[in-house]
This record gives sequence, structure tokens and C-alpha cells, in this order.
Amino acid sequence: MIALMETPRTASTSVTEEAQSSNALAVEANKDDTESQFSTFPSIEKKLYVYIASCAAFASPVSSSIYYPALNIIASDLNTTLANINLTVTTYMIFQGLAPTIVGGISDRYGRRPAYLICFTVYICANVGLAIQSNFVALLVLRCLQSCGSSGTVALSSGVVSDIATRAERGKYIGYAALGTSLGPALGPVIGGLLAHFLGWRSIFWFLTIYAGFMLTVFVVFIPETCRNIVGNGSVAAQKWNISLIAYFRLRKQRKDGVALSQETVQNKRRPGILSSLPILLEKESFLLLLYGGILFAGFYIIMAGLPAQLARAYSFNSIQIGLCYLPIGCGSIVARTTVGRAIDWNFSRHCRKLGIEIVKGKQQSIENFPVERARLEIGLPLVYFGCAAFLPYGWVMSLPNPPLAAVVVLLFLNAYVLSGSFQILNVLVVDCHPDSSAAASAALNLVRCLLGAGGVAAVIPLLDSIGSGWTGTMVTLIWILTSAMWWAPMIWGPRWRAEKKIKQDAKRAKEENSRDVEKAVPTAYGATQSNETTVGAPEKGTW
Repeated sequence: MIALMETPRTASTSVTEEAQSSNALAVEANKDDTESQFSTFPSIEKKLYVYIASCAAFASPVSSSIYYPALNIIASDLNTTLANINLTVTTYMIFQGLAPTIVGGISDRYGRRPAYLICFTVYICANVGLAIQSNFVALLVLRCLQSCGSSGTVALSSGVVSDIATRAERGKYIGYAALGTSLGPALGPVIGGLLAHFLGWRSIFWFLTIYAGFMLTVFVVFIPETCRNIVGNGSVAAQKWNISLIAYFRLRKQRKDGVALSQETVQNKRRPGILSSLPILLEKESFLLLLYGGILFAGFYIIMAGLPAQLARAYSFNSIQIGLCYLPIGCGSIVARTTVGRAIDWNFSRHCRKLGIEIVKGKQQSIENFPVERARLEIGLPLVYFGCAAFLPYGWVMSLPNPPLAAVVVLLFLNAYVLSGSFQILNVLVVDCHPDSSAAASAALNLVRCLLGAGGVAAVIPLLDSIGSGWTGTMVTLIWILTSAMWWAPMIWGPRWRAEKKIKQDAKRAKEENSRDVEKAVPTAYGATQSNETTVGAPEKGTW
């Protein structure tokens, strides 16, 4: 009787154990599949986050260019000189290069969302102050603060792309993220000219305040954390104070579906330092890539900053007409973001096929034995030389007493296309080579680019007055051609330099781990010694 009663119990237990074993295997399989994915975010969400990051990055260039049409009006209202107002443009660009070096490090260490929230909070405060201030000193200080708040968003957009896009698709996603930085220089003068003409120059800063408030709300409510040092491939929960509304519902769904929230997908458990962008500047490969990128950007800003004076001289255009002439620059940049991005991904795939490397959608490709520099710069260097061919005639056309406006518009479009495409390739390559600190790498690029760009802005008027537009264009073209060797060197020796850097980093990490092991072992050994001494010195049991 007892045996008959025990038999069903045994069968029930067996079924339960089988069910538990099956569930455990399912969870383990789900966990393995999650950890093998580069990003758990769906494709539509990835594109949405990159587009929003692009809209956020719009803040930096638009805050600079929206200011141009109102320079004369502001100088008159504040009873100061135009030279003093131009000083606010130069200082803006200097802080535009310096601030991202800190913002990028913060985002790589603590997350993208906290960095975005800090940037837009500072940006809103600066714009409100600029709208109500009434003297030059306040204008100068608040423009620096405005630059600090807006400029970090450019580095953060590159960081977001690095978080969710593999190297095989990164060219396309960088193109999406860079749309905001492309539209800013083109739309800024148009918006600024219209606002200053119809509502007064203070309306420019109220417009920027409204835009920043909207973006801040979007990040607070909707955008989840994407930094791989915090959430891995998206399957790890962020800090409790760093969860948006959409992230909260996403985590609930993952728990319901049995998706494992594991720390295994966190890319870098030793998070980068806040100033991690500075050591990047000292690397051989990065130094050459970034320096030449800065030289290209300086030439681009010679076009941007010199255009209002040249158009006013040649055609007697007002501020609104001058602003409209920046539209070809924006159109060229937008076309470059789409076409060049696809060319970057195509050339990466071509090299993978050539080396027999399979590209699996959603999986990251290692570049340890892959010539990523050649795959990127084979597209970048031809664009640079095409840019030289477009910049030279632009300078001589603008030197004519009555330059044909159609030729000017076409040349502006071509210059914007090739230079924007070159910057896009450089941004992709820098992020490729620094996956653990992508925002800091982009901040290092921004630092060099903005400092040299500020030099170009400062030099453009003296150059145009002394040697003219034609010879200025000739000089810039020759400098670009002669210094292009800075990109040839990484393309040839870049893989070897990366291998040497990896050996040094591995040796440094091994040394640090050994030091930590020794530090842990010393207290343990000390405790064991004391325990032995106590045992030896104690009387044996029963001797009292």
C-alpha cells in the first residue's frame, strides 16, 4: 500500500524536475542568445535613438551660426564694436572644443543620459541669460557657457552610434547622427536672419531655449541609457536614477519574456576616466588622423566665416539673402551623410569578403587582424583630393568683381559634400579604434577640429584683405595636399600601431591585476599568521 502511494509521488516529482530542467535550459539558451547580440534594441528603436541624438547634436552648430546675421545689430544695441562681438564667436569655438573633452568622459563613465541632461540644463540657463542680458561682458561669459552646454552633444551622438551599431553598419548610422551637425551651419543663418529681422535679436535665444526645453523633456521621459559600459548590449539595467519611462517598460517586458539581465555584456567593467579623451590625442595614429581632420575643418570654416563679407561685397546682400546662400552648404552635407555612409559600409564589406570574414547581422566584427584604416580611408582620401579640386576654383571665382551666383552656389554645394563626407569617415574611424571610449574619442576629434577651426575664423578676414580670395584658396589647397600624408601613414602602418598599443594595454592591465591580487593576498596571509599564533599559544583542551 505504501509502495502504491509512493509511485504517483515519484512520477510527479520526475515531471516537475523535467519541467524545471526544461525551463532552466530555455532561460540559459535565451541568455546565450542575448549575450551574443551586439544590441538588443530593435532596428526601428536604434534608428529612432540615432535620429534623436542627431537632433540633439543640432544644438552646437546652430548656436554658432544662428548668431551671424545679428552681429551688427547686437553690436549697435550693446554700444560696442563689431570686433568685440566677433570675439564672442572665437571664444564660443574655443569652448566648443574644450567642453566635450569632459562631457565625453562623463558619458563613457556614467552614461549618455546623465551627460545629455547636464548639457541641456546648462544650455537652457545660458540661453535665458543671453536673452535678458544687456552688456558685452555678460554676452561674452554667457556665450562661453552656452558653448559648454551645446558642444558636448556632438560627441554624445557618436557615442550613441558606437553603442548600438556594429562596424559593418556604422557608416550608415554615423550619417544619420551627423545630419544635425550638417543642418546647423546651413539653417542657423536662415533662422537667425528671419528672427532678428522680424522679432529682434533676443528672439534668437528664446527660440534656442524652447528647442532645448523640448529636447530635455524627450531625454527625461523617453530615451533609455545606451552606453555599453553601463547597460552592455541593452540587456543590463541602468542605475535606478538613470531609467527613463520607455526603459522602465522595456525592462518589465524583458523580465516577462525571460530575457536574462546579465553583466556579461557590459563592455568595459573598468570604466574610462572623465578626461580619457586627452590620452587619445597622444597616440600616433589618432594624433595624425585628428590633426589632418582639424586642418580640413579650418579650411571649411574659412569658407563659412568669409562668406557673409564676400557676398555683401559682391552682391550687396542683406542678412536674409546671405543666410539663404548657406542652404547649398546644408544640402551638400545632407547628401554626403547618406551617400558616403553607404560607401563606407560597402567598402568595409568588400574587405571582409576579400579576407573571408563573414558579416553576421547584429554581431560585432573584430578589427584585431583587419585593416580598418584602409577600409575607411580608401573612401576618405579620394574625397579629400576631390575637395581640393573644388576649393581652388571657389577661391578664384569669389575673387572676380561680379562672380556668377550659379557657379558660387554649385561650388559651395561641392565643397560641403566632400568636406562633410571626409569628416564623417574620420568620425567612423576614430570610433572604430576606440570602442571602449567612443564619446571621448569623438570629443578629442572635436577639440582639435574646433581649435583649428577657430584659427581659421580668426585668419580669414586678414587673409582676404591681404592676399585676396583666389590666393587664399590656392594656399589652403596646397596645405591640404601636402599634409594629406597624415592620412596615408595610418592607412599603411595603422594596423601595426594598433597591435603595439594593444600589447602595451594588455601588459598594463596584467600588471594592475597582479598588484590587486598581491594587495588582497597580504591581508589574508597576515590574518592566517595571527590565527596560527593564536592556536599555538592557546592551551590544549583539558590542560586547565
